[in-house]
Amino acid sequence: MIVDFLANPALGKYDLSSLLRIGGGGAAMPEAVAAKLQERIGLPFIEGYGLTETAAPSHTNPPHRPKRQCAGIPYFDTDSRVIDPVTLQELGPSEVGEIITHGPQVFQGYWKQPKATADAFIDHDGKKFFRTGDLGYYDEEGYFFITDRLKRMINASGFKVWPAEVEAMLYTHPDIQEACVIGTRDTHRGETVKAVVVLKPAARGKVQPADISNWAKEHMAAFKYPRVVEFVEQLPKTGTGKIF
Repeated sequence: MIVDFLANPALGKYDLSSLLRIGGGGAAMPEAVAAKLQERIGLPFIEGYGLTETAAPSHTNPPHRPKRQCAGIPYFDTDSRVIDPVTLQELGPSEVGEIITHGPQVFQGYWKQPKATADAFIDHDGKKFFRTGDLGYYDEEGYFFITDRLKRMINASGFKVWPAEVEAMLYTHPDIQEACVIGTRDTHRGETVKAVVVLKPAARGKVQPADISNWAKEHMAAFKYPRVVEFVEQLPKTGTGKIF
């Protein structure tokens, strides 16, 4: 919604002085988009975080001191930790792992799916925690940051690539309006990185897929940049506007 909002060529004609806060939590806000929003409107984007299984947000940024690309801090009575998804050992600050959450808003289980319910929870430190399936970490101040979905990881020649990180960088490209990064089969690397891109109207017909790939190669590690780029008119989205 914010990407579409900023793409409105008539944005400068509107009186937006009544806006006090702008926030959301459907997906991570790319740094470049948040910076542009604050530049145009003078307000920070306040992010929150939650899942269908938590029935409500479990984290949010304090309005008086939000951090960019950050899920925020847990709500009252909510306990979130980070664990190694394989060993299930708890991790410390700045260590990336799976986020687990315990709180009054966490659901009790999936309807008539006992195995899925059992797989979704873990007993840890005397509590029953929900395994979110999201990778992330928390900093020294207790703010949580989402790295990506555990299932979205791309394994390119043994290197782990997190699509959200690549997407955030692509949003800094002046000709890109929206981007979605996925894995695609590669006979040599096993998997390689593919970017599905919506160009800004002024760039359509002028920018080629190779231009995006070459630009990315200069701005990202060699194993991260998208070798494959596909242009589309629009990205598929859910009813709430999330790219899927």
